[in-house]
Amino acid sequence: MNLKNILQISPEVQKALDENRPVVALESTIISHGMPYPKNVETALKVEKIVRTNGAVPATIAIIGGILTVGISNEQIDYLGQKGTAVIKASRRDIPILVSKKEDGATTVAATMIIAQLAGIKVFATGGIGGVHRGAETTMDISADLEELAKTNVCVVCAGAKSILDLGLTMEYLETRGVPVIGYKTETLPAFYSRESDFKVTYKIDSPLEIAKAIKAQDTLNFNGGMVVTNPIPEEFSMDSKYISSVIDKALIEANELLIKGKDTTPYLLEKIQQLSGGKSLEANIELVYNNVKLGAKIAAELCKL
Repeated sequence: MNLKNILQISPEVQKALDENRPVVALESTIISHGMPYPKNVETALKVEKIVRTNGAVPATIAIIGGILTVGISNEQIDYLGQKGTAVIKASRRDIPILVSKKEDGATTVAATMIIAQLAGIKVFATGGIGGVHRGAETTMDISADLEELAKTNVCVVCAGAKSILDLGLTMEYLETRGVPVIGYKTETLPAFYSRESDFKVTYKIDSPLEIAKAIKAQDTLNFNGGMVVTNPIPEEFSMDSKYISSVIDKALIEANELLIKGKDTTPYLLEKIQQLSGGKSLEANIELVYNNVKLGAKIAAELCKL
């Protein structure tokens, strides 16, 4: 099996890479597992439009029929959106199996990073990264996203780790694995739905150019591993931290009572939080993704100039 036979980069994305023009990788789990159809497709297409408006080429990544596809078409986005949760949520461990069985996969942060690196894309924008789950000291439930950040050289722009997680332990894990956590215009780790948490980022950086310089320096040093750029949700969409914390606590209690574990935990909690918040959490989720892809496009554009 040759990599060329299982890695397909769209002509638009490949041309941009060849010409050293900015490209932003985008994940596909948010399409199949993030929200219902057709809202998922509408959001994915708007995300791509925002990337273009901000001067970069979008590269939504998915596994289609066993092919690692970089820059899926509008028709493929609609296909993933309609198929929904029937599409396997694909992390590192799933990629070889899906390729060998010629099946579809919606890529998580970890899988998107892997495929982006194979394609030569340096910047990836998403909603929030996975992390250390609450109670991980007994369950050992730690997202594969964190290990990928420690080994795959891609910059991930996000609104912090999802606030259903243990943010303190997530930061400790990233520090132990040597992953820089950059706060864009903030010294405090954003908490996904809210702009702030009780935890500090590694460094505050105030411009896309300076972030791009840090990425370039990491490459020059030949370090293994990526970088997390945390970008607070816009203030007008930020949710009150006490309110959303109480909603998350209720969702966690129900998940525990139903014995929901492993990779089913995050999608269950996000859906339950959406229900309990009357849809406000979904609106916030969508807006923070839009905000992150704008920043991702600006960082990618500056990186191409260096």
